[in-house]
Amino acid sequence: MRRPLWPGLAYALLAVAGAALLWLPFHTQSALDDWAATLRERGTPARATVVDQVTESGGNRKSSSSTMYFSYVVDGRTHSQEVACFEVCRAAGTEVPIWVDPADPGDFVTDFGQLSGHRGRVQGVLGVVGLAALGTGVVLTLSRIRRRPAGRSGHGAARPGRPRPAAPATAGRGHSGRGKRKRNVQR
Repeated sequence: MRRPLWPGLAYALLAVAGAALLWLPFHTQSALDDWAATLRERGTPARATVVDQVTESGGNRKSSSSTMYFSYVVDGRTHSQEVACFEVCRAAGTEVPIWVDPADPGDFVTDFGQLSGHRGRVQGVLGVVGLAALGTGVVLTLSRIRRRPAGRSGHGAARPGRPRPAAPATAGRGHSGRGKRKRNVQR
């Protein structure tokens, strides 16, 4: 009996969608790295002061997260922006060199390579979902592949290159088994 084709197709599509979602955070991080390099080359240099640093408890389900709050002046106007603490977290009162996007003064990169705001969180979550979908899709797709028992190559077919053993001849007599007692033997 043949199994329907659509579940296998759905599992394969789940794996492909998972791979695409898993690719998204890597693509986003690459684009953010390129943008940080562009801001360093073409951005307006400024000095920002860390006004505050806040750590939020993660509770039972997630780890705690820290955020720095910056204040800086560009073209005579004071701006405030936050920066997520991933690798570097500066204490309140610390001055940090930044490069500001002239078209958007709320967008900058710090001297330690962190962009303003909390970027890439959604893509990170989608990447985790993609990893789960990819793994599930691959496992389900592979589970649909029929495996044949070892040493058998199909529906009673002999292995190539080996002759099939001949059945014992009974010469018209009844069946004789291989047990200790002979049954149905005609004399």
